[in-house]
Amino acid sequence: MEKNRVNILILSAGRRVELVNCFKAARDRLGIQGAVVAADASPLAPALYFADEKELVPYISQNDSYVNSIIDICNRYDIDLIVPTIDTELLLLAKRREQIEASTKARVLISSQDVITICRDKTNTQRWLEEHGFLVPRMISDEDIETGRAIYPLFIKPLDGSSSINAYRVESRDELDTYRHLIGKGRYIVQDFMEGTEYTVDCFLDMDGGIITVVPRIRIATRSGEIAKGRIVRDEGITKDVERLLTILHPIGHITIQCMRTDRGIEYIEINPRFGGGAPMSIAAGADSCENLYRLMRGEKLKRSYSYRDNVTFLRFDASIMLNEDNEPERP
Repeated sequence: MEKNRVNILILSAGRRVELVNCFKAARDRLGIQGAVVAADASPLAPALYFADEKELVPYISQNDSYVNSIIDICNRYDIDLIVPTIDTELLLLAKRREQIEASTKARVLISSQDVITICRDKTNTQRWLEEHGFLVPRMISDEDIETGRAIYPLFIKPLDGSSSINAYRVESRDELDTYRHLIGKGRYIVQDFMEGTEYTVDCFLDMDGGIITVVPRIRIATRSGEIAKGRIVRDEGITKDVERLLTILHPIGHITIQCMRTDRGIEYIEINPRFGGGAPMSIAAGADSCENLYRLMRGEKLKRSYSYRDNVTFLRFDASIMLNEDNEPERP
């Protein structure tokens, strides 16, 4: 018998109003009962006010308190699936998944700790990609820099960064030294600067790592490291190469992969084993990871799907809500 009540907990909800609404729309479209609960450390996180229920949690850095608050929320709301959304919570959840799942009836939508360890450290990602025959920009060592073997422009970013924070194109040794000092000794990776067409690839895999959807989109414009304008494209070369990557890496759930088509071929930038900020674009185009998760949670088996719209363009924009004197939302 299919399970027809599924409660979802979205962690670090922040500004992910689109994602909250995508889960609610998929639930209603499938005729499933249940709540979408959003949690965040800030009471001013906009997505809280679009969920069915909202909860405040400690900061992720307070490891035990954060995990205990998740367990408490899961038991109070009878949560079936926990959905992380930001990089900084992934390793903690991977390490504590067994504790959370043993203390609740919920499943944590997180890949194995080995996968998270590969993806969360840019040096680990680089080495894994190289070892498995995928193209990446050349990594520049401190020795290359000191001996003058590095050829500018270069690119520097934090080992565990996200949203393009402290990620810079570097034109000279003086600039590089400035950014190395800013990020911190031993906390950065330096690579050759890539030029080409940048893609984000939204992927969805079932709980056994079976590939369900792979949807490339061109990053037309970004703001604060997150896509602002994008176009869905059917690119067979990128799709096949990403499928090969996913088969070897074996993650689960929604995965966001960034790559670039350059003169050398398809070069990879990073792998984010979570919903990216632009995931609602692929969802709206027909590769609905939220609907897929509901179907999996109610016991359905999914098959590989190529059914999504091609050559559609998305333009993201800001919106606002007003909280009244009692901190309750008033929407237009």
